[in-house]
Amino acid sequence: MQKLPKIGLPVILLVIVVLIFVSKSSINIGYGEAGVLFKTFGGGVVTDKTPLGEGFHIIAPWNKVFIYNVKQQEFFEGNMQVLSSNGLEISLDVSVLYQPKYSELGMLHKTKGENYVNIVLIPQIRAVARSVVGRYTPEQLYSTKRDAIQNEIFEETVKNVESQHIQVNAVLVRDVTLPMAIKEAIERKLRQEQEALEYEFRIEKAKQEAERQRIDAEGKATANRILSASLTAKILQEKGIEATTKLSESPNSKVIIIGSGEGGLPIILGNQ
Repeated sequence: MQKLPKIGLPVILLVIVVLIFVSKSSINIGYGEAGVLFKTFGGGVVTDKTPLGEGFHIIAPWNKVFIYNVKQQEFFEGNMQVLSSNGLEISLDVSVLYQPKYSELGMLHKTKGENYVNIVLIPQIRAVARSVVGRYTPEQLYSTKRDAIQNEIFEETVKNVESQHIQVNAVLVRDVTLPMAIKEAIERKLRQEQEALEYEFRIEKAKQEAERQRIDAEGKATANRILSASLTAKILQEKGIEATTKLSESPNSKVIIIGSGEGGLPIILGNQ
């Protein structure tokens, strides 16, 4: 019994050492994450191997693992002040959808570090937005060119960061805010242009209606001329005889006076 404490102390110490070793040697990487291995005695950041994937891993206790979120993420850059082509100050709200390139995670960690968004993405998006917006007038930014500047900012940002181990999936221009006086002037101009278009539409519609009526009238006049030319006295007399024959065959009471009408046509007298 007296020897138990002497035996138990080393065992306890061994268990503690094992627990410390396990805690230092094991790492669990969560969903949508990847790990970059840093070898303290073996060359530092490992860049020539695939990053550690999701799940449980055992590493040497003197090494480290830096965990990155490799899912698509978003950062929002609001109230970004830029200048239009004529020097007016414009405020942009921009969102960027991005993620680190999985296969290049080691190089990203080695060259940029965990703070790569602030080091690379934010400065790039600001510089590109200023460059792109500077090509357009406030009127274009406010109305017709929103999609164009969004696409240009996206394409130029992708070109600038693709070699820096970052993947940009989309750039979304959430809002374009102009100075109030400029905004009101643009809205007045747009209303006037719309009113002018409506006026031109009404004029064109009236012209089309007048042309339709002219064509219709000419058609009727032509038809009347053709009809008048074809109605000779002989044709009228034949039509009258046909009508008289049909009427004489009806059961209604009537008196027919032959040869008493105009052109020698019968006169038909009915009781009612």
